[in-house]
Amino acid sequence: MRLPTTMGMGRRAEVLRILGLARRAGAVAPGTEAVRRAIREGEARLILMAGDASSVQLDKIRTTLHDRAIPQAVLGDRDALGSAVGLAPLSAIAVTGASFADRLLQALEPVGDGAEEEEREA
Repeated sequence: MRLPTTMGMGRRAEVLRILGLARRAGAVAPGTEAVRRAIREGEARLILMAGDASSVQLDKIRTTLHDRAIPQAVLGDRDALGSAVGLAPLSAIAVTGASFADRLLQALEPVGDGAEEEEREA
């Protein structure tokens, strides 16, 4: 499942804030090798990749994903992804905590598809 990559600055800031909280809670696997390990061990709940990551690094992750149904999204660049979790620039991060992954997925979902308003009216 690939999520859209366009979002407003407020939503992007919220996603990066949640990602920082997940890091402090120990619910992320930062870096390509840690992401691949989390995928293989069944711990990855969401994969976030940098828009400027090298195709070689992303191909390693995609090969490891194979047919696994783990949501993926492109989020900012390597610098933004790394600084969100207090590290050097990163190509990818796996979110391993289910509650953090759910919160991030909600924040990453497109706005204005009508489903939210229908729910509020019900």
